[in-house]
Amino acid sequence: MSGQFEPLPGGGAAVALDDVEISIIRSLAVQLLELIGPGPAEGASDDPLAELFAEGPSEPPADPVLRRLFPDAYGDPEGTPQAREAEEQRASSAEFRRYTENDLRAGKRETALAVIRALDALTSRSAGQGTALLELSAEESRQWLGALNDLRLAIGSRLEIADEDDTDLLFRLPDEDPRKPMVMAYLWLGGLQESLVATLMP
Repeated sequence: MSGQFEPLPGGGAAVALDDVEISIIRSLAVQLLELIGPGPAEGASDDPLAELFAEGPSEPPADPVLRRLFPDAYGDPEGTPQAREAEEQRASSAEFRRYTENDLRAGKRETALAVIRALDALTSRSAGQGTALLELSAEESRQWLGALNDLRLAIGSRLEIADEDDTDLLFRLPDEDPRKPMVMAYLWLGGLQESLVATLMP
């Protein structure tokens, strides 16, 4: 899997993907959508203000992948806070989550859907050709960048990657390790993400 994004004249990016690569990205995006869950039912509310001020959850998700995708807004990365500070952080995080998580989920849902739609259109245009050229506008490139980041966060969470040392260890996994395919996908998506970032740099 050697495809890398290249910049397009006038903005945007392009990458050549084969059928296997298309299938992998699409499958991961669908799994991510299923994990994030559906949005509000269409037509569930005729009042746009009610939807705007709808409250979301106040507690972090139970699933570790969702906790990585929707982390607490407040915390102390420098160490363990005192009991009172910890309680204040939990309260602030709960309040922030209540009013932002629904929108964050909707945004991640939309970027994953954008990836799926682009790949479906690509497949229908290139049936039987083996490799297809995906061309993205500047806006679509930003959506893909967000989706690739979410996919890597999700896989990294499943692989329990906490820092760069963990990534180095994954390079040395034996081929028979059941995590190997997921590791290869994680590393490949990282290369795609880096090349897409480079195309968006001024």
